[in-house]
Amino acid sequence: MVTTAKDQSVKDGKLKEYELVYILTPELADEALEARINSISQAITSRGGSIVSVDKWGKKKLAYPIKRHLEGHYVLTRFKLGPARCRELEANLRISEEVLRYLLIKIES
Repeated sequence: MVTTAKDQSVKDGKLKEYELVYILTPELADEALEARINSISQAITSRGGSIVSVDKWGKKKLAYPIKRHLEGHYVLTRFKLGPARCRELEANLRISEEVLRYLLIKIES
């Protein structure tokens, strides 16, 4: 029998709940913004995680300029994922040109 990473994570009880807040560049059009949010959600689910909720906070002014931007699209995503897979997700967020900043925290239960 072949077990997938998702089956293994569920069996071992290793799925943890996380919150991810990220800021996307304000230059994204509505269609591109939705596509980028969906691609980040898909990156979570493809690693064996499950999305709990996605809250779009909208375009907000930044406290200080980031990569010469004064505004950004804020998004909060709550999800469950294995800890080892979170490192891969962070690596993808770090190299993304559209993601200005992100904060990934584990929710203690």
